[in-house]
Amino acid sequence: MNDAADAIRAGKAVILPTDTVYGLASAVHIAAPVEELYRLKGRDADQPSALLAADLEMLFECLPELRGRDGELIARALLPGPYTLVLPNPARRYPWITGSTPEAIGVRVAPLPPAADRILSAVGCVVATSANLRGGPEPRRIADIAPELLERVAVVVDGGELPGTPSTVLDFSGAEPRVIREGAAPAAEAIGRASAALASRPSPSA
Repeated sequence: MNDAADAIRAGKAVILPTDTVYGLASAVHIAAPVEELYRLKGRDADQPSALLAADLEMLFECLPELRGRDGELIARALLPGPYTLVLPNPARRYPWITGSTPEAIGVRVAPLPPAADRILSAVGCVVATSANLRGGPEPRRIADIAPELLERVAVVVDGGELPGTPSTVLDFSGAEPRVIREGAAPAAEAIGRASAALASRPSPSA
């Protein structure tokens, strides 16, 4: 597992098992590793990818503007979980993963398989996207990943067969929540939990 963490720190891409499908991951704090990951995948630069954090505190360290705002309440209501949450990004952090919408950012904190959890705990956070070439199927097994992608990453961590259903993607960056993709968990239930968390916040003092 140290090999994968060292590769990420060195700016190289790795393949990790996640709670949903196999993911292609690299360091997120500087642009170059992300740009290389996009080249490997054949992903357009204007397409966003998600920041995957080891835990909630690391997420808030990466995006401190979420603290004390609606974004923190929503994240605490739904994460860790099988969701990608699109939250406001007022400081326009990590523009190399936000694509054409720098004012919003996708985030994940997920219950990962043990091997991937140890790696992410060691590095803190990564950019993560499904380990497929553009337009290809999202892989449940290492055998489902395109050989040309396997050959070009630094490390492949085999976590066996995964559930295979991608995360549910919910956009909370606007005035009303929006379902971008139904996935591993019901979107309506998640939106209800987030709405309840927002409704429970203390009213400002008169």
